Amino acid sequence: MKKENRFVKDMTEGTPYKLLLSFAVPLLIGNIFQQLYNMVDSIIVGNFVSPDALGAIGTTGSLHYFFFSLVAGLSVGIGIIVAQFYGAKEEGKVRDTIGNAVWILMLCSAVMAMIGFFLAKPLLILLKTDKEILGAAVSYLRVTSIGILCIGMYNGVSSVLRALGDSKTPLIFLIFASILNVILDFLFVLGFGMGVVGAGIATAFSQFISAITCMVYAYKTNTYFRLRKENFKLRAAIVKKSCRLGVPVALQNALIAFSLIVLQGIVNSYGKIFTTSFTVVSRIEQLIQQPFMSLGAALSTYTGQNIGAGKVKRVIRGFNADTVISTLFAFLMLAVFWTLSPYIVRIFGDSPQVREIAVDGLRITSSFYVFLGMIYTTRNVLNGAGDAMFSLFTGIVECIGRVCFAYPLTLIPFMGKYGVFYATGLTWFLNSMFSLIRYKRGKWKQINLVRN
Repeated sequence: MKKENRFVKDMTEGTPYKLLLSFAVPLLIGNIFQQLYNMVDSIIVGNFVSPDALGAIGTTGSLHYFFFSLVAGLSVGIGIIVAQFYGAKEEGKVRDTIGNAVWILMLCSAVMAMIGFFLAKPLLILLKTDKEILGAAVSYLRVTSIGILCIGMYNGVSSVLRALGDSKTPLIFLIFASILNVILDFLFVLGFGMGVVGAGIATAFSQFISAITCMVYAYKTNTYFRLRKENFKLRAAIVKKSCRLGVPVALQNALIAFSLIVLQGIVNSYGKIFTTSFTVVSRIEQLIQQPFMSLGAALSTYTGQNIGAGKVKRVIRGFNADTVISTLFAFLMLAVFWTLSPYIVRIFGDSPQVREIAVDGLRITSSFYVFLGMIYTTRNVLNGAGDAMFSLFTGIVECIGRVCFAYPLTLIPFMGKYGVFYATGLTWFLNSMFSLIRYKRGKWKQINLVRN
């Protein structure tokens, strides 16, 4: 292996536990720092601006996720293709895929950024956003929608790097960008008094710096990124495979985002205090989901490379290892939230009403974390193998679960408004069962993008 590609890792050889953990730990650290973009915004705004401002940020989360879902899905699809070509030792195809990815992601990011910017206000009104926080929410969503261009660039580069087994390079620049984000948050929000708009600008600019620096570094240290003119030529086979894998994942993300939007509408109907409490729970859970996400991403790369190399039995060993690790973490987090959640939620502000609701919400959803971990494990094995169409099905299940459970559960007397938290947990349970059944049936074993 060339010295320049020292972070590139072949996952078709070695112990699954060691490979998955060594890949996932840098990814986990990076994901945690990435979550700090929103966490820092929420903490600073909640403590130094107002609870209403925190609610304004929180009510935009599901919409921003919806706008970004197509870009994220295509990044996943591209990463799967790169992983399988790398596992099959098709270096030329790896470079062609990276070159085509530039065009695909640039176009999609630009389109989704414009949609998010221009539809921000009508969609927030449709979600019954409290009038007192509507203006701030619109401004924040418009700024972060422009930032989709930056996130799209970074996600594309990091997805390719991870497909090549390199989870360390993205980490370096996420840490740098997160530190920059904290500095800019204090500057724009407190120094310039720009409120939620300042928080949005700080986040978008930090993401831009992360994307640019990561691309430059990847070009200098990874030979797969040194593309020639012919690598940028659009190739129908690669574009078709990218869409075949990426669009189902994107639709899955979009359906999940839609279900979260519906859920947010129900949450908003209970007033700004409950909206703020729900925001606190969401922010904490975004952070807690990162280990599941990181292990899942590691398993997806591991699966892609081994499927490309024709080593199906190694994929099964990786699935078993990932299941054990995620289950242990789920039980650990259950214990933490049932004992320490009153202290954890305090970092988001000193409102007693907000704290009381948030503590109960965390205790409810943490009871279902085992199923959440199973979703990430099974979904990423299937995605890594190229069975991405099932991602669309899981998106449908998650959408139906949240939409159909949320409102009816709030009508049950002993649940009331807390039904929205139970709806999330029951949705995780349903999705995990469907995903596990799909994995056990074994259709994914016959899929190989390199051969087909």
